Amino acid sequence: MPDAAVPRRFAALRNPQCATYLVGAALMMMADNIEHVITYWVLWQRFHSPALSGFAVISHWLPFLLLSVPFGQLADRYDCRRIIQVGAGLFAAVSIAWGVLFATDSLSVWAAGVLLVLHGTAGALWTPAEQLMLHDFVGSAELPSAVRLNSTFRSLGILFGPVVGAVLLVGLGPEAGIFVNAVFYAPLVVFLFVTRVTGHTRDAGLPRPRAGFREAFRTLRLVRTDRTLVSMLVLAGLGSFFIGASLQTTMPAFADRFGAGDGIAYSALLFAVGAGGVVGGVLLEATQRIPSTVGAAVVSTFAYGLAILLFAVSGVYWLALVLLFVGGAANLASMSISQTVVQLIAPPAERGRVVGLYGVSANGLRLGSGLTVGLVGQWIGVAPALAWSAGALLVGTAVAGAVAARGRVPRTAPVP
Repeated sequence: MPDAAVPRRFAALRNPQCATYLVGAALMMMADNIEHVITYWVLWQRFHSPALSGFAVISHWLPFLLLSVPFGQLADRYDCRRIIQVGAGLFAAVSIAWGVLFATDSLSVWAAGVLLVLHGTAGALWTPAEQLMLHDFVGSAELPSAVRLNSTFRSLGILFGPVVGAVLLVGLGPEAGIFVNAVFYAPLVVFLFVTRVTGHTRDAGLPRPRAGFREAFRTLRLVRTDRTLVSMLVLAGLGSFFIGASLQTTMPAFADRFGAGDGIAYSALLFAVGAGGVVGGVLLEATQRIPSTVGAAVVSTFAYGLAILLFAVSGVYWLALVLLFVGGAANLASMSISQTVVQLIAPPAERGRVVGLYGVSANGLRLGSGLTVGLVGQWIGVAPALAWSAGALLVGTAVAGAVAARGRVPRTAPVP
């Protein structure tokens, strides 16, 4: 019990298996973002199609919306190592296919569309299995550390992916660069052949529900009876729907607004968000001051919405950088805490499908930000649209927090 009361700092990194996995996952996330940098540039140079650019965003997140629960069912029933390897293999195969099309000058719109969909599907396939692996590596007591550090390492991959992608694009060219990118998936694939952790070694004796649409609806009914789970799913969905991927897509407009339209100043705005996530994750793990509780998830989500609201109405560049940094840190805290709470209170035999349902909210609903900020921004301006969206996030967060507080049993992340 003393260990549970005072969790170790960076506990997940003290587990060699988990630490190795986190490094491999960071490389995989970096490769994901490298592919975006190279392929989006080539697609725009080749076709100059805003519609194709929009489809690239949709195809990335739509599989999370439609397939996260079925892929969670797979994670519940089968070896998560193999599921992640299939996802990594699909990622690498898509990169190689891009390279072949680039090298043979045979790229077409329909081929690009197919590869974009396959890339998004690989991401959706990997995510539920990854969360079960984290739980299996460290157990419930140190799961908050594993989820926080996993989010931090993913933020590192997102932060450095564009940098490495730009270096490969300029230094080697798109053909060679995208072939090199496929290599970054290999370390995680190799490690998963070595580790004995399957995602189910801690609960090997539990009966596994069948996979199928009927069972998926059964999971929805199960979740609906738990106000804490509902609140966490809603909380993740609110941030994704109202803000989601819109910060990245609208940042050029904000750079122009601040009179900082040059490449370095624009990049600094994007860097501030990623750096906030990395630094925030390290500080959360080092200080252990913010517990994995429902209240902490609500507060951090509210802080995220407030930071983005103030950013949207700010006219001062340096203040915008600070607010984006704070928003990045708060968003990492919100997502990692809510993810941890969902995992810890989900029925062990159905953890994968519940995590998949969380993926629908946290990732699939990012499509909504194209409406709340993108489409509305065409009518009233990007900054006002982002401000109203952030305000809606604040209101929704307050409601979700109130619903959680009225739950039948006050919930915190249980630690055995």
